[in-house]
Amino acid sequence: MADFTAKDVQNLRQAAGVGMMDAKNALSETGGDVDAAMTLLREKGLSKMAKRADREASEGTIGSYLHAQGERTVTGVLVQLASETDFVAKSPAFADAARDIAMHVAWASPRWVTADEVPADILEAEKDVIAKQAANEGKPEAVIPKIVEGRISKFFSENVLLDQQFVNAEKFEGTVGEMIDQLAITMGENISIKAFSRLAVGE
Repeated sequence: MADFTAKDVQNLRQAAGVGMMDAKNALSETGGDVDAAMTLLREKGLSKMAKRADREASEGTIGSYLHAQGERTVTGVLVQLASETDFVAKSPAFADAARDIAMHVAWASPRWVTADEVPADILEAEKDVIAKQAANEGKPEAVIPKIVEGRISKFFSENVLLDQQFVNAEKFEGTVGEMIDQLAITMGENISIKAFSRLAVGE
């Protein structure tokens, strides 16, 4: 029997906006892992988030963050956070999220918003370096592809905004992508980061 409770089913139902049996079946298939169950429901197109994903996010706001040292600003960030409606875009929670993401970008210095944006030549070069490192470490040739896969995930977590752990764990413990998903659930709309720009003195 899968390790989950009736409360887990209820929480998943509310978060995903699905029926009791859909929530229960998803938890059963994922061994009680709530995050995996949410992903499964989205993949099946059952959750509200999955249905919202096709709707255009054409509204939004620009979040900003300036980091100072003494009397001078040394890092500045702008983030375009998109929503479906002007109503959500004007909400304080949405504005706070945009600023939080801008603050994160200032500290974590991502290079891309999503993994899909990483240029193919950069990705292939990184995989090649990782494979050669593994070979030089004496790893068996048969396991090198697995090592490459694992270390590429680390590369994404260091360089891709949505894959990075949010810098303020006291405010949100998870990745920036998970924070966006949670905001989408709370707001009831498709929400996404369209772009960001980061300037830092000396870089």
